[in-house]
Amino acid sequence: MIICIDIGNTNIKYAIYDGEKLKISFRVATDLKKTSDEYGSQLVNMLKVMDIRRGEITGGIISSVVPSLDYTVDKMCSLYLGVTPLHIEPGLKSGLNIRCDDAREVGADRIVNCVSAIVKYGGGTPLIVIDFGTATTFNVISAESEFIGGVISPGIKGSLDSLVNGTAKLPRVEIEAPASIIAKNTVTNMQAGIVFGFAGLVEYIVKRIKKELKAGDVKTIATGGFSEIISREVSCIDVVDKLLTLEGLRYLYYLNRPQG
Repeated sequence: MIICIDIGNTNIKYAIYDGEKLKISFRVATDLKKTSDEYGSQLVNMLKVMDIRRGEITGGIISSVVPSLDYTVDKMCSLYLGVTPLHIEPGLKSGLNIRCDDAREVGADRIVNCVSAIVKYGGGTPLIVIDFGTATTFNVISAESEFIGGVISPGIKGSLDSLVNGTAKLPRVEIEAPASIIAKNTVTNMQAGIVFGFAGLVEYIVKRIKKELKAGDVKTIATGGFSEIISREVSCIDVVDKLLTLEGLRYLYYLNRPQG
């Protein structure tokens, strides 16, 4: 078995795979103040639920957009699992041709999502991969399976936080679609603005990308915490795949696993 860890700005996502079979996946809040022991105790408790023992996990791989946590999570893997994980970084084989001004600027999470989308959904068709995370990223993959660029826009939760923190009387609300866009109270007014506003953003950006690609058939894949909420409000998303990043990490581990 292997462990796949996706360190994001808001959450850290874990998955344990036995070959191609997902044994368990879960997430914890990203906290820069936590030690390797605190993260380790959370991990050990989750593994106990599935009756997975330390010696059964023989390898691991990490994608991170929070460099200050890399050492902490590395040490956790060493102390509590006895493994030294691979990292998504320059030099790791991905098979992805990045045709951008500076390939080093492309985040590890975007690389993993693109690789995963190509493996699962590619094959001569351009792809748009949308990740609804702390930021909302649009990643564009050509028919030749090359990453050719994309868009970074604000995240849904961050936009709501900005709205609440920047005003004196607006409350914090659940992110869900109200029954009508013509809302009758403060809570549903805010929900309409966040959910339908982001739905409009997604529809327009995908429309513009397809126009510039000049391709007849383009598949759009969505992942991330709010992908299901937004996908219900738009017509441009073809597939929602909540495990896209973690399955991409699994694929990249076996592509790069240490011999022996």
